[in-house]
Amino acid sequence: MISYKQLKIHLLTLAFLPLSLSASAENGSRLWLPANANANAQVSADKKNPAIAIAVQELQRHWKNVAPVKLVIASAKKAGNLGSDGFAISGNINAGVSITALTGQGLLYGAYHLLRLQATGALTENISVTEIPKYQVRILNHWDNLDRSVERGYAGRSLWEWEKLPGEISPRYEEYARANASIGINGSVLNNVNANPQILTGEYLRKVKAIADVFRPYGLKVYLSVNFASPKTLGGLPDADPLNGEVAKWWSAKVKEIYALIPDFGGFLVKANSEGQSGPQDYGRTHADGANMLADALKPYKGIVMWRAFVYNPTPEDRAKQAYSEFVPFDGQLRDNVIIQIKNGPVDFQPREPFSPLFGALQRTQEMVEFQITQEYLGFSNHLVYLAPLFKETLGSDTYANGQGSTVAKITDGTLRPAKVTAIAGVANTGDSASWCGHHFAQANWYAFGRLAWNHELTSEQIADEWLKMTFTSDENFVKPAKELMLASREACVDYMMPLGLHHIFSFNAHYGPQPWGYFPDGRPDWMPVYYHRADAAGVGFDRTAAGSNAVAQYFSPLREQLSDVATCDERLLLWFHHVAWTHKLKSGRTLWDELCYRYDSGVREVRNMQKAWDRLEPYVDAERFADVQAKLQVQAKDAVWWKDACLLYFQTFSKLPIPYDVERPVHRLDDLYKVFFTQDDVLKNNYCIK
Repeated sequence: MISYKQLKIHLLTLAFLPLSLSASAENGSRLWLPANANANAQVSADKKNPAIAIAVQELQRHWKNVAPVKLVIASAKKAGNLGSDGFAISGNINAGVSITALTGQGLLYGAYHLLRLQATGALTENISVTEIPKYQVRILNHWDNLDRSVERGYAGRSLWEWEKLPGEISPRYEEYARANASIGINGSVLNNVNANPQILTGEYLRKVKAIADVFRPYGLKVYLSVNFASPKTLGGLPDADPLNGEVAKWWSAKVKEIYALIPDFGGFLVKANSEGQSGPQDYGRTHADGANMLADALKPYKGIVMWRAFVYNPTPEDRAKQAYSEFVPFDGQLRDNVIIQIKNGPVDFQPREPFSPLFGALQRTQEMVEFQITQEYLGFSNHLVYLAPLFKETLGSDTYANGQGSTVAKITDGTLRPAKVTAIAGVANTGDSASWCGHHFAQANWYAFGRLAWNHELTSEQIADEWLKMTFTSDENFVKPAKELMLASREACVDYMMPLGLHHIFSFNAHYGPQPWGYFPDGRPDWMPVYYHRADAAGVGFDRTAAGSNAVAQYFSPLREQLSDVATCDERLLLWFHHVAWTHKLKSGRTLWDELCYRYDSGVREVRNMQKAWDRLEPYVDAERFADVQAKLQVQAKDAVWWKDACLLYFQTFSKLPIPYDVERPVHRLDDLYKVFFTQDDVLKNNYCIK
């Protein structure tokens, strides 16, 4: 564990960090953090610990008001229900400001919040702010591998330089911890959910310890994804059966070893019996058996198990139903330090999905939502897609599980159902690229996840406003149009990719670009786009009503009935739940076919509007970032046309209907698009070719 004296070394690094970044700040490496400054503010603290030392340092260097700032550790009696991370800020910016918290971590979050108010012009003369996070665990999931490749990562190699650890510590570890602390993220799963068992060897645990030591002063706990078969592959046991006493003993010993090195270790993330990963079902056991065994090993150390509900194995059942079918039978059977981690939608991080029906269905089980910040199905780091609206859409969805108003947010944050552990996760989009995320605007999605994890009542507009002012400039001539661009981007993406509830019609190989015709005889049906859109001469869409897969039965009334009826189903999800005739009239008065044509065309036009809006902002942005974003928008505009042409020309082979004349004519031939093949690396190098 890092000592107060050792922290001075870290603070020296921090003190010089912005100076080293300032020369190249235009490359995006600064993120939304305060620019280099030395305000020499008057800051005092009544206690000393590593987190408080960082809070003092940040305020001394960046608080620009003349009023002194006092950091106070209060008793529980005086501070009320702030908890370990909450804080209160009060005072007058001309006379003096106090930040009060129960812990040093709370004071650090308070310091960053005060600096955020200053940077965004939100300070008032008299301040009275109390902030308590909505979720206890606010965590990033890294899909980083030990060879430094990143599964579904589009920003270079992994941040973690395993080959150099523990002896050599990259300065980016502290920059990363600082960025997360500034938005309230307090946990990081370092490795891929498709976990390599080697992460649990003594060699790698010492490397993990080195990272944890850097993170600790910022309140960022380390977690690990674990391979369920580790007792067999590492420990030499004949099996990994969770009901085998020797297996349980192996895990208990391994957990003890971890906590001896990392006393504040957070716990395990587990992907089991999904996509070929080992799990308790290999031995005829249940997810509950596996999760409880690990939970028992972690319990003495207050560690948690985040058990993923992404179960994706070959089955004749509708893939959208699998998680519900497998987990609802175990409701109430899990330990109180187990939390089921559920993707926001029932399939797989699509541009738009209904919320997973598991939310609310697990009445006696702790649940957490998993979002994907990295844009696996949203144009990688090539497309500007601001994800706060997607996150908000899920969190605000009403499950009706406890009557009207039972939103996903209230189900998971402990409001409606008291929980020992509340949590929210985001699959990280960071890499070793200079801009961290591969696209300057992709940083906003990391920022938005952290802010919503802290307070899911913030609006997408508020978060965009903050991020733009802190990252670029507070000039309203820039902020207003840039914010409008961001807020329009997600709906534009849905329109040019998969409007009206279409889903999973991506290129099979790379998950980038359209391939609605995709079908491979040797592949599983639920890997294929044709499985999801089911286009034929009669219409298009997946029938999930009682006449089809009956996935609607997994939702509570009255939502179940609303979704079951074409007339009342949210048209944004129409083709998710219904196979609809090409000539069916929608609320717009258009037929389904014409509406699809207009939606695809609208998406293309909106991306072009985004290009024009960005070009007008050139006077307000440094040359390097302006050019980078402009180039990415050019790729996005080209891709949007590709999507429109591929989908409309392909679906037209079934509908046999003309594309309306006021919709832009296709510029590609379908036969040529059938021949397009590329890998993820081709996309990242911009080597893919659309003839």
